[in-house]
Amino acid sequence: MKYSDDLVDVNNNVVLASVFGIVCAVASAAASIYNVEAAYIFISILIGNLLALKIDGVHHLITLILFIVICLIYGIADINLVILLVCILAAFSDEVGHELISTVSDNHFLNLFFEYRFVMKIVVFLLAICGVFNILIFICFILFELAYLAGGVVFEKLN
Repeated sequence: MKYSDDLVDVNNNVVLASVFGIVCAVASAAASIYNVEAAYIFISILIGNLLALKIDGVHHLITLILFIVICLIYGIADINLVILLVCILAAFSDEVGHELISTVSDNHFLNLFFEYRFVMKIVVFLLAICGVFNILIFICFILFELAYLAGGVVFEKLN
């Protein structure tokens, strides 16, 4: 999704951004259908971004709608609303912190913490440590986050 965002923000290419958004929606929905822990993560990121008003383009709306449609058609496992709420609050905190912390604090640690959205990483780690999530899900989430960062690097190299 990072590549898709950069395509719109930098190149104003909504069509290609939407294509990448579709790929993201299909992959995220497939993971959510296959694994309830992935569903917690992807649904909470989606809702956290929605609450933080970060869904701000056609490419985001296409991604959102396709994700929801796929999940409704194929279904996801039963979700514990308390766990989902914890994950949503983490995702929302990351998004708000990412946007605002540099405007209210010069603290280097806090700026890095929210620049790289560590609230969700810590929550997923704690859920894995407590046995709510499989530790492999935490590892997959870290790989997902690294892929997000790599999308930004690849975009910068190619544009």
